[in-house]
Amino acid sequence: MAVAWPSFLMAGVLEMLVFSLVDPGQLHWFGGAAIETSASTVYSLAFIVFWAVIAAAGLMSHLLAESATEINSRTFR
Repeated sequence: MAVAWPSFLMAGVLEMLVFSLVDPGQLHWFGGAAIETSASTVYSLAFIVFWAVIAAAGLMSHLLAESATEINSRTFR
């Protein structure tokens, strides 16, 4: 939860920042055809992507902050 909850909150903030500047109805696939989905689908997918990226960064930071003895003392079953 030390990674999941803060990343959830920051994904919400990033979602608000991005979509205050970008209209989901005006998005195109790499300059090609327009995206033919509803705005709520675009919002949901973007939120999940933002959350995953921020959570991955937080998890990596959490793992890098541990000492070698903490990492080596773990038992994986």
